[in-house]
Amino acid sequence: MQNIHIAGAIASGLGCLIAFGVLADEAKPAAAPSDATLIKSAESAAPRSVSGKATVIAMDAAGKMRTIRKGTNGWTCMPDNPATPGPDPMCWDKNAGEWVDAWMAHKTPPAKVGFMYMLAGGTDASNTDPYAQKPTAENHWIQTGPHIMIVGADESFYSTYPKGADPDTKVPYVMWAGTPYQHIMAPVK
Repeated sequence: MQNIHIAGAIASGLGCLIAFGVLADEAKPAAAPSDATLIKSAESAAPRSVSGKATVIAMDAAGKMRTIRKGTNGWTCMPDNPATPGPDPMCWDKNAGEWVDAWMAHKTPPAKVGFMYMLAGGTDASNTDPYAQKPTAENHWIQTGPHIMIVGADESFYSTYPKGADPDTKVPYVMWAGTPYQHIMAPVK
């Protein structure tokens, strides 16, 4: 996880996960935020009972992940990426972390159900292309608000949710349907 070049960071929402989609070499903020600011941003992604005890990681100026705070509950949180157009802090459990690692490496994710929070919202993302970096006429860019994500489930789980390219983002739907990285996006507001 230390070499992840998340920028954004799923995102979106995992849609999140495209929140993971902005490259590390995109525009950087003029002044690096303090660790306290990064922790506050990361903690906004999940309920305090989760985020307050989670490991907090962030990308350094060289594009490498660094640990800002070691957690005690098995969750990991990442602050908003200021290079993305909207808020995208997120928190994930161990299984979702393995799923994100696989997505970032373009590998098959493990068959383990994972859970992610993006309660501050998610950066806009393609609903059909897990690696899209900007909107095109073909990649069905969507906007997401505060949501949670369920990743790594069996195909039969996803078959009960809408899989259209242009979903109603006010109800649960499958993002990146038909790819190894399909996952549930469930709005919370």
